[in-house]
Amino acid sequence: MRRLIAVLALGVSAPALAQSAGPAQTQLDDLAGKLGYRFTIIDNNPVDCPGNAGGCFISEIAITTPAELPRALATAPIELRYSYVARVLSAESDTFENRLINGDLNALSLKPGKTLRPATTYRIRLTGTGHFFSTYYPMPNAHLMLPGLQGRVIAASRPAIDPETGLEYLPFVAPMTDEAELATAAPDDRTRWRTPERAFAINTERGVGGEPAHAILPAPRSVKPGDGAPVDLTRGVDLRLTGLTREAVAPALDALALGTGNVPLTIGIDRALGAEGYRLTVKDNAVAIVAGDAAGASHALRSLAQQAAYTKGRVAPMTVEDAPRFGFRGLHIDFARNFHSKALLLKLIEQMAVFKLNTLHLHLGDDEGWRMEIKALPELTEIGAFRCFDASETRCLQPQLGADPDPEAPVNGFLSQADYLELLAAAKARHIEVIPSFDMPGHSRAAIRAMEVRHERLTAAGKPAEAARYRLVEPADTTEYRSIQNYDDNTLNVCIDSTYRFLDTMIDEVAALHRQAGLPLKTYHIGADETAGAWGESPACKAMMAKTGLKPAELGAHFIERVSNDLAKKGIAAAGWSDGMGHTKPENMPKGVQTNIWGGLFGGGVAEAHNQANRGWKTVISIPDIAYLDMPYAPHPMERGYDWAAREVEPFETFAFMPENLPANAAVALDIKARPGKLADSAPLQPGRGMAGMQAQLWSETIRSDDQVEYMFFPRLMALAERAWHRADWEPPYVAGATYAHGDARVDRAAILADWRDFTARAAAQLPALDKADIAYRLAPPGARIADGRLEANTELPGIAIEYRVGEGAWQRYTAPVAVSGPVTLRTRSPDGKRASRSVKVEP
Repeated sequence: MRRLIAVLALGVSAPALAQSAGPAQTQLDDLAGKLGYRFTIIDNNPVDCPGNAGGCFISEIAITTPAELPRALATAPIELRYSYVARVLSAESDTFENRLINGDLNALSLKPGKTLRPATTYRIRLTGTGHFFSTYYPMPNAHLMLPGLQGRVIAASRPAIDPETGLEYLPFVAPMTDEAELATAAPDDRTRWRTPERAFAINTERGVGGEPAHAILPAPRSVKPGDGAPVDLTRGVDLRLTGLTREAVAPALDALALGTGNVPLTIGIDRALGAEGYRLTVKDNAVAIVAGDAAGASHALRSLAQQAAYTKGRVAPMTVEDAPRFGFRGLHIDFARNFHSKALLLKLIEQMAVFKLNTLHLHLGDDEGWRMEIKALPELTEIGAFRCFDASETRCLQPQLGADPDPEAPVNGFLSQADYLELLAAAKARHIEVIPSFDMPGHSRAAIRAMEVRHERLTAAGKPAEAARYRLVEPADTTEYRSIQNYDDNTLNVCIDSTYRFLDTMIDEVAALHRQAGLPLKTYHIGADETAGAWGESPACKAMMAKTGLKPAELGAHFIERVSNDLAKKGIAAAGWSDGMGHTKPENMPKGVQTNIWGGLFGGGVAEAHNQANRGWKTVISIPDIAYLDMPYAPHPMERGYDWAAREVEPFETFAFMPENLPANAAVALDIKARPGKLADSAPLQPGRGMAGMQAQLWSETIRSDDQVEYMFFPRLMALAERAWHRADWEPPYVAGATYAHGDARVDRAAILADWRDFTARAAAQLPALDKADIAYRLAPPGARIADGRLEANTELPGIAIEYRVGEGAWQRYTAPVAVSGPVTLRTRSPDGKRASRSVKVEP
């Protein structure tokens, strides 16, 4: 579920340094501004990998010195640091050597006796684990470090903004053009880049909808058209409420954006309709809503608003009967790896309400950052919320994941308690639960470093007992490990009392904020995943194991069990990622546990989900193949996102997912190598057991701006909302023990495609509202081909404008096949005309 990265450095021997007069800050600044920096992905299919690694790729960093290079810099121990999304297996260079600092931070340094020459390009050939399938994998903001001077980011390594799309790109990364060498990492991988020609074929096969019967998304259980004239809501409404206050539905009423008028709009409560259920009736120049609760009434108003926007305020008579498929419909966003703004969260909370999602999972603490103010422990944000040039990490954390080390950069920062209260208020008003998460016991480096700074400060002040009170590591623990993200110090010690004292203090403060906001903390997400072989040499853990009989491999589960029971005593349910949760003993866990299933669909996720549901746990489908929205939309080097779990997570795949019959997904889904597979129900669900809901995830390792968050979420979040709310007729019922293979006739592909076309029509109807809300959703590039001298083009969603130009000519609107000569560049454009997709090119 997580990943890796690295850094560079330029160093020199002590004798050479002694001959130097010592560089000045202005000289280092000038070098950072002029140094050339280029990253090239050379081969994802090397014949041999160093150290018999299971898979590797070859890349190159080229550094070009300026024509004028002061002698003081040529012989100075400069470090050039860079992030690298892999573990470096080898670095080949006559001039430089590479070393891992920690996590994704590596350093290149000059070999002994080497100096820098002016106007020279140095090439460092790096072989790393895994692969780089995207030009967005390399990390920006490589920087120069020199003892005694302030570090500086290399200007050539900074990201830039594309004026057409409004999105970040990395100008220092060389284009990827060789599909044979770069598209796959294994001979059996059938993945192919999503070229315009291939997109054209896919769009043609799937099709798009025309005029939708209604514009409500997610689809209601039932929509029955009525007779009579449309109700003209532009004349305003006469609001009449029974059994609830206006405050309970205020955001939904505001979204409806209707003034006071003479169209009756009645809203009442009937508990028999169930939680979040509603009935919406439009007829006889009036609108009536009856709902099971205030959340259901809000959902009804959102449906009415969508339909009214589509029909320009004149709503045809209809009766909508609706209720959610799942009680848990979640959105998870990672604020820890890279920080995002409060304004973005407020926008997302509103869009969650629009599409009837009801749970916000905030990931606020990880290795790379701690993003929420805890007043009892101010170092958590003073140190853990910022990256800067401080090797001692006593003022901030060292840069990771290509973060801009400027404290004012958007990727740095935290939510104050006032911010968090504002977010809770917005969520409460929209009937959305908030689940905070600070990942532990692994993924805890930001907290560990912050508490070490606290320890050092109080020790220096002569307060050793207070200094030790919240320490998260044991000084005598000599265990050596590397996490999957390459950290050797990111796991807190689960055998010392101060760890649990820290947790209690932090959770009590967060719970108090929830009480203050009137939105009680019902669930806390422990994280509990990817703990990398820690504690084996911890004296405290050895003593605990001697006393309890626990083995080293059981210590992580012990932590989860203890914290879960401590939370239960506070009236808070524990949640965690399925890998860690699965290692616990059910008899040691409290009731009401939530588990997020993130095992791969073809990688054991089906059995994992069924086994944990059979424990009686609240099982939330978070499978990365369809629900990790930080994965790329399509396999193409110009698509952003990690792809360790899936080369593509496009709206169709999420739409076609069957959450209550996991094995059946083999009938339509392909594995990570684009191969058809088979899914056997090796761990059948017990009677009465099932999935509790679905959650979309966005991890922020490669997501550095608010616009990128919106781009990765939308429009595919709409597809996930559709499946979480609405069970499609084409989903076959679950049969215990059944096995499915690709193309299985029990899953009707024709029915899926018919429903998909209806969904595309309703999704396209939402785009003007997303434009108005300033959501930077992804515009899929058009599919296109040139056949017999004529350009043909199509789109993923209906009604999206296509523009094209021949050669370097003027952009034109595409409306129908047209005769062309020479290469043609195409793009799509948003309904409001303000944004374009990335451009694609077709050749005759």
